Amino acid sequence: MPIQQSSSRAIAFFLGVAMFMMASLAQADPPSRVARVGYVSGPVTFSPGGEDDWVAISMNRPLVTGDRLWADAGARAELQIGNAVIRLGATTSVTLLNLDDRVAQFELAQGTLNVRVRRLDPGHVVEIDTPNLALVISRPGQYRVSVDADGDATEVSTTRGEAVVHGQGAAYVVAAGRAYRFGGRDLRDFESVSLRGDEFDRWAMDRDRRYDNSISARYVSRDVIGYQDLDANGTWRAVQGYGNVWTPSRVSSDWAPYRDGHWAWVDPWGWTWVDDAPWGFAVSHYGRWAHIGGHWGWIPGPVAARAVYAPALVAFIGGANFQVSISSGNVGAVGWFPLGPRDVYRPAYPVSRTYFTNVNVSNTVINNTNITNVYNNRDATNVTYVNQQVTGAVVTVPTTAFVQSQPVARAALRVPQETVVRARVTAVAEVAPTQASVRGAAVRGAKPPPQVLERPIVAKTRPPAAPVGFAAKERVLAAKPGKPLDPAAISALKPDKPVAAPRVEVVAPARDAKPVAAPPVARTPAAGKAPASPPSAQPSKREARGSEPRAASEDKGDQKGKSDQKASRDDPAKGRKPVAAPKAEVVPPVAAPPVAAPRAATPPVAAPPAARPPAVAPSPSAQPPKPEQRDRDPRGASDDKGAQKAKRDDPGKGNKPVAAPKVEVAAPVRAAPPAPVAPPVAAPPVARPPAAEKAAAPPPSVQPPKPGQRAGDPKAAREDPAKGKPAARSDKAAKDDKAAKDDKAAKDEDEDDKKGRKRP
Repeated sequence: MPIQQSSSRAIAFFLGVAMFMMASLAQADPPSRVARVGYVSGPVTFSPGGEDDWVAISMNRPLVTGDRLWADAGARAELQIGNAVIRLGATTSVTLLNLDDRVAQFELAQGTLNVRVRRLDPGHVVEIDTPNLALVISRPGQYRVSVDADGDATEVSTTRGEAVVHGQGAAYVVAAGRAYRFGGRDLRDFESVSLRGDEFDRWAMDRDRRYDNSISARYVSRDVIGYQDLDANGTWRAVQGYGNVWTPSRVSSDWAPYRDGHWAWVDPWGWTWVDDAPWGFAVSHYGRWAHIGGHWGWIPGPVAARAVYAPALVAFIGGANFQVSISSGNVGAVGWFPLGPRDVYRPAYPVSRTYFTNVNVSNTVINNTNITNVYNNRDATNVTYVNQQVTGAVVTVPTTAFVQSQPVARAALRVPQETVVRARVTAVAEVAPTQASVRGAAVRGAKPPPQVLERPIVAKTRPPAAPVGFAAKERVLAAKPGKPLDPAAISALKPDKPVAAPRVEVVAPARDAKPVAAPPVARTPAAGKAPASPPSAQPSKREARGSEPRAASEDKGDQKGKSDQKASRDDPAKGRKPVAAPKAEVVPPVAAPPVAAPRAATPPVAAPPAARPPAVAPSPSAQPPKPEQRDRDPRGASDDKGAQKAKRDDPGKGNKPVAAPKVEVAAPVRAAPPAPVAPPVAAPPVARPPAAEKAAAPPPSVQPPKPGQRAGDPKAAREDPAKGKPAARSDKAAKDDKAAKDDKAAKDEDEDDKKGRKRP
C-alpha cells in the first residue's frame, strides 16, 4: 500500500512538472498580431519600448507593447491591429500599454483618436486610457476620444456601438449616438455634448470605406493586417495548383519579394522585415510566394483560418561565416529568399508546439505530418526549398547594412547563382543586433512635450511592466547571435538606467458589479428638475451650478403663493380679486394639509354628485371659490345649468328643494372625518359660502336672485349680504318650509269657507 501511494505521488509530481512546462511554453509564445503603421502624413515619430530616442516612423513598421507614437502639429497616422483601426489626429501622444491576443490597450495622454472596431471575439477588448478615465470597448462600432492639451478633461463619443467609461469607483455606459465630456477621475464632473464630426472624422470614414468595400477580403482572412492595400496595387486570379493568387502591378521585371525595405530588431520576434511598398505588409508577414510563369505571385493562407503574424516568412542562407566576394575583397553577408507553398516556416524565437503549427497552417496549405516532422527536426539541413533555385529570388546584403537597417535595394550584392544554391539554409540570421537595429535607419524627430510624457493616466486593466531597454539586453544577445531572449531571460535582466514607463493608476472597481446606465443627460431649465444622477456617481459640478438658479425661482414662487394665501385669509374681499385668484380650474388646497393618496383614488372631475361623500363644514382657514371659478367650472356648469334656468324663468321656484343646487355644502356631520384633499389637477371644485367663517348655522331660506342677475353675483352680495349666497339647506329646513306652506294653505281654506268663496 505505501508503495502504491508513493508511485501515485511520483506520477502526480511528474504530471505537475509537465503541465508547468507546457504552461511555460505557452506563455513564451509571442502574440499572433501586432500594430501596423498603415498610414503616415506629416511629422510622425516613435520611440521603441524602453528607449528614450524619438525617430521618424516609416510605413509598415510593426509596433508592439511599450512603443510610443507622437503625431506632431498637422500630422496624422493610422494603426491597424487586425480587428480594429486606431487613427491619430494632430498633436496626439499614444503609447501601446499592452497588445496581445486578447487585449489592445492604448494610452492617450493628449490629442484625438478615432477608433473603428470591426470585430471582437468573446473576451476580447480594446481599452483607451486617458488622464481622466479608461474607455473599454467591447462591441464593434465607431468611437472618438479626445484629451485636452492640459489633460484636465476627456471627451468620449460613440457613433455606433457601445462602450463603458471607468473612473474611480464609478462606471458609465456610453451608448450609440451619445457624447460626454468628463473632468476629474471620479466621473462626477461631466456634461452631455453633441456629436460632432470634423474633417478628421470624414477622413477616417473614407479610410473605413476601403476596408468595407475591399475586394481582397474575399480571398484572405480578415485577420491579415493590410489586405485592403492589395486592391489598388495588384490583381487576383485563380491558378491551378495554387488557388487564388495576387500579382503586384507596377514593379520592375527583376523585382523579387523582400527586396524593397530594411531589417529591424523587434522583440519578441527578433529580425523583422519592414517593407517600403504601401501594400507590402500583408505579403511580407502572411502567406507564401510562388514564381509562376516568370512572375511572382502571393498566395494567402486559408480564408477561414485565424491568421498568425510572422516577422518575415523567409529562410536565410550562409550562416554566421557566410561571405561573398566584392571588388574590395570578401565581406560578411546575409542572404534570404521567400518561402514557397508547402514550405514549413521555422521561427527563430522560442515557441510552443501549438504556435509552431498555427503559424504554418494559417499562412499556407500544408500537411500536418510535414509540420510535425520539421518541428521534431528543426536543425535539419537536407530540406529542399523551391524558391532557392529561382534566379534572382535570393537577396544578399553586407552584414553591416543588414544590422544598421539600411535600405536593402541600395545595398544588395550580386551573388552567383551557383553560390546561393549551394549555401546552407538556416532559420536564423546569425547576426547580433545593435542600437541602430532597434530604432531603424531613421532620422531623429520631434517628441511630445515633457509634461505630456509625464502625465499620469487612468486604466481599467493593469498593463504589463515596461520593456527593458536594449542596452541591458545587448550583451546577452551577442552571446547567441540572431536569437531573441525568452521571457525568463528578459525578466532576469536589470536595466542600466530607469526605464521610461507611463504613470498608470488602476481605478478601483465600481460599487456595482455592472456599470450603471448612461450618464445623466443635462435637461433644459423648463424641465424644472436637476438631472438625476446614477447610483454610483454624484451629480456633476456643472449641473449642480446650473440647477441653483432654478431652485431660487421656485422658492420665490412658493413664498409668493404663501403670502397670497395669508392675505386671502386676513381679508376675504381681497381674495376675490381676479389678479389674486388662483387658477379657475381648481380650488387652492389651503383648507387642510395634503394627504398622500394614490392617484387612482382621486374622484374624476366628471363624477356624478350622488357619488360624493358628505362634505363637512369648511374650516376657518378655508376660502370660498371665487364667483368666476364657479361660473367657469365645468362641473358647476353641468350641475347648475337646469337650476339657474328655472330661477330665471320663475324666481319663486328657486326656493323649492328640488331646485337647490346639488353642489351646495350640506349640513355638517360631526361623525364624518375630514375629506382628503386630492392633488389640485384632479380635485373637483366645491362651492363654499363666503360667510361660512362667521355663520354658526345655515340661514333658514335662500333668497332668490333678482331677475337678470346670476346667483352668487358679487354685486348683489355687496348690496345685501343675504343675497347671492346659496343656502346651506338640510332635511330639517326643507320640512319646516313644507309645514309652513301647509299651515298657510289651511288658513286660506278656512278664510274662504268663512267668506263663502268656492275654492277652485
